[in-house]
Amino acid sequence: MSQTEPVTPSSVPAIADPAPLGLAGFALTTFVLSVHNANWAPDLVWVGLALFYGGLAQFMAGMHEFRNRNTFGSTAFTSYGAFWLSLATFVIMDLLKALPSTLNVNNALGWFVLSFAIFNTYMWFWSTRVNKAIFAVFLTLEATEIIFFIAQFLLGAGHIRVGTDLLHVSGYVGVLTAACAWYASAAGVVNSMAGHPVLKVGTPLWSGTPRERSETAVRPAAGGYGQPAPQH
Repeated sequence: MSQTEPVTPSSVPAIADPAPLGLAGFALTTFVLSVHNANWAPDLVWVGLALFYGGLAQFMAGMHEFRNRNTFGSTAFTSYGAFWLSLATFVIMDLLKALPSTLNVNNALGWFVLSFAIFNTYMWFWSTRVNKAIFAVFLTLEATEIIFFIAQFLLGAGHIRVGTDLLHVSGYVGVLTAACAWYASAAGVVNSMAGHPVLKVGTPLWSGTPRERSETAVRPAAGGYGQPAPQH
């Protein structure tokens, strides 16, 4: 029986940067849901996207970020991939009448998004160590989630007019969130292809080299989050 050579960091094949895919899946799904919340487009178109693009594709991007030794990226993409899968499942259960008839759906959605807003808060803080483009994504997402869960709580409490108005506002801010994520995704694609900054993503607001990014021996081929890939 032949013996295989031990796997060392230098012998592990580099993979393409998964961040642009994760950002694109998040951006498009957020956009389609947000244009509905803004009362510009019909409902439920986003559910399939939440299952397969914002959900499955983004979740897979998160899994590949583990290979890139990117704790922030793996946590963010996997969590928000699971967010979309969970949200779509909840809506499908509601459409199939599988939820208890006594359940206040708006109130439940409020708690659902509030929980993710708590998670998003510390990820927003830590995004200051990535770059300004990613910081903008988490900043606008924070605002979107806060306005959205307040709107859902108001709707659940019977305050229809003010709740609906706030839901529309969350849609407007959600469109801005999608635009920020699309820009960061586009930067990740073209900057990785060109090997130099074509679309600028800015420097980290919190300076210093993260430990996991300082280990150049295992750094992936892609630069990550819009940074150009290292040239060999």
